Formats: sequence, C-alpha cells, structure tokens
Amino acid sequence: MESGAPASSGSASEPGAGPDPDPDPGAVPGPGPGPKPGDTPEKPVPQEPDPQEQDRQATGPQEPALEASDPQGPAPDAAGPEASDPQGSAQGAADPEAPDPQAAAGQRSRRRRRWVRRGAVALVLLLLVPLLGAEAALRVNYSGDPADGTYTRGQDAIWLGHAWVDGRKTDADVTALAERLRGTGIRDLYVHTGPLEHDGTLPESVYPKAGWFIAAVHRALPGVRVQAWLGDVLASESPDGLRLERARTRAAVVASAREVLAAGYEGAHFDLEPLHSGDRNYLGLLDDLRAVTRAHGALLSVASHQIDPLPAFHSVWGTLTNHPKWWSQAYFGEVARRVDQIAVMSYDTMQPLQSLYGGYVAQQTSLALEVTPPGTQLLMGLPFYHENKFGHQAHAETVPAAVRGVRLGLSRTDADRARFGVALYVDFAATEADWTAYREDWVHR
Repeated sequence: MESGAPASSGSASEPGAGPDPDPDPGAVPGPGPGPKPGDTPEKPVPQEPDPQEQDRQATGPQEPALEASDPQGPAPDAAGPEASDPQGSAQGAADPEAPDPQAAAGQRSRRRRRWVRRGAVALVLLLLVPLLGAEAALRVNYSGDPADGTYTRGQDAIWLGHAWVDGRKTDADVTALAERLRGTGIRDLYVHTGPLEHDGTLPESVYPKAGWFIAAVHRALPGVRVQAWLGDVLASESPDGLRLERARTRAAVVASAREVLAAGYEGAHFDLEPLHSGDRNYLGLLDDLRAVTRAHGALLSVASHQIDPLPAFHSVWGTLTNHPKWWSQAYFGEVARRVDQIAVMSYDTMQPLQSLYGGYVAQQTSLALEVTPPGTQLLMGLPFYHENKFGHQAHAETVPAAVRGVRLGLSRTDADRARFGVALYVDFAATEADWTAYREDWVHR
C-alpha cells in the first residue's frame, strides 16, 4: 500500500508501499532547432571605406580652434602621425569612459545569478515554513488523552497474503490464524486474490484454493467475512498499468468482481494505485461495482490514499514530484459515499518520529471522519510491517503510535462513531509486538 501504495509508493497490487503481499516462493506477481549539419554562415561582403567618413572617425568630435588669429586651424599634418593612420586614430580617439561590453555582460550575468539564488531561497522558504508549522501542529495533535471507550467496535480488518488461496497454506495454518484472531475485533479478512491483469481481467488460476479457504474460515471463525483483495498498478504516472479511462477495462474489472463473488467471497476489496485525486473514471467504476456487490448481497470496500494534510497539498506535491500521493478531503468523501468500507492507508507517511507519526494519524482520522457518511465503515490502517525506506521508518511508524493517534482523532471528532475500526497491514510481516500492541491498546480486553 502507499506513502502514501495498503506510495505516498510501492506495488499497487497491495495496500501502500509496504511489503510484497506474496513474499513466499511460488507467489503470483502481483526551444527551436539549431543549424543543420554542413550549414556555413554567409560571410559579409567587404565594403570599401569612405575616406571622409574615415577622417571623421579618426579625428573624433570637432573642438573649437585654440587660437582666434588662425581661423584656418592647424595645418593638415598638424594632427600628428595619427592623422595618416585611420585605425590608430580611431583607437586613440576612443572614449576612455565608454562601457566595456564584456564587463557589462559579466555584471548582467552576476545579477541574474543573484536573482536565481534569491528565487531559490524564497521557494525553499515558501515550502519549508508551512511544512515546519505543520510538523509542529502534528506534535501538538499527539498530546492529550483519548476519550474513554475509544476502543475496538468489533469491526476491524486485516490484509492477508496470497499464500492463503494459492495452495501453500493448510488446515493447520487456518487453525493457527483462528487462534490469533479469536477474541480480537477483526471481522473482515482482505485476502490477496489478484493482481488484476492490466486489461482488468483476473484468471481463475491465481486463486485455486479460495473455496477451501473461505469454508475453513467459516468453520473456525464464524461471523468473520472473507473478501477478495484485488489491485493493480495504474498507468497514471507511467506508460504501463491498468487504464481506468478505457471503458472496456472498467467493464473487465466489474466482470472480475462478479467472478470472485461467484467463487464464494463475501466482498470485493480494491486497491488501485497510484490513484490521483479527482479521478472521475474511478468514481464511475465504483458505481458499477456497487451495483454488482449489492446484487450479490456482498460488500464493496477500497483502500484509500491519505487526505491532504495541508490544503491542496496533493497539487503542490504532484507539481514537484509528479506523484500527487494524497487525495483532497472532498474527493475522499466522494469515494466514501460509494462504498461499504473505506480503509485509509495511514502509513508510509514520511514522518521521522513516533510523536509526529501519531499526530499525523490523529489528523488523518479526524479528516476522514468529517466526510465519511455514518453508513460507511471507516477503517484506519495500522503498520504491521517493519521496512526502513523513504517514506517509512519502522522506529517512527509503530502500532502503539498509530493506535494512540486513531483514538485521539476519534475522541476529538466523533467518539461515538459506530461503524469504525482499524485495518492491520499485513499478516506475514507482523511481529508479536505488533499483535500485543493491537490487543492491549485497541482491543483492550
């Protein structure tokens, strides 16, 4: 999933830029033109100089006679040897105070460099000052105490790797999974069933054991729902990937959803990345998918990008990096109104400290709650993985910090929201410490 890819930049067949959803062996992969060569500048034709003009250039500006008794002025040769040397006369008569063209050009160049430097500094300050202010606000956002009762509502979820449906897992694995999940608030399993092909299709051969897994979960964990996690890389920032602007591709995605529901899945969970804020084709796809899931009595859920931490921040970041990562809050609300569940990929945040990360999650929780309809279940992602890379630092993005941030945001915005939970990413990278923090800080039983 994102730093946005369950990146603001990883495989889009998974929520966010976290670990590969299928790390085990045998997994299914998820300004103008210059002169032409040979052209030679045309040489100017030499012109014979005009002697009178040459004399005028040699003598320079005329001055009044020095002796009034000699109106004729000096004899023709009185000007000295320079009079017989037009070139020398021109040089000797040159104004010593005339500007040096090379020096003037150098001054202009230096002025330009100064303005470039000043502009660069101004741009850095223009970006840095608001960011520093925002970081300070995040630290403040992490302060205080969560309200009582801001714990699990029994509507949590977890993303599971592909090995559960391709034949690598056994009944014993399901038993162990059930023991792990029993007594928690987890109600939905998003099991990796894709990735989708770039044309939107999904070969049945990539999930041969889906029926077995669904039945085994129902026996071991009654009431827990199994949803098909489907995703792909979008061709929004590169030439390769799934193209939502193509009606035929969208229709194929809808057909793929219909197929997994027919296979026994109780919902279709989509993670398409990088998905830019304002994409109307995505909204149209969700409308079509919702009609299918409703007809099957199933759920439609999505993994979402994070919400702008500053107004229009996705536009600024997109201009600078060509990866606009965040969604506007308004667009998030449009998506939330079209689905049954929306899970915010609230990790890969580029925050360097636990306090800043926790404050960021608190902010994201509040922003999401403000625009998510009461009838849509909102889930906030918890980082159950420990990679260190740009966008994600394991020492900062921890489960305790995320849970505290979720509780703070929930307390300040809508402490009594019923349809609310957390989503754990991802099962195969989780540690015992992750599970302990989830149980103690969120399940609280």
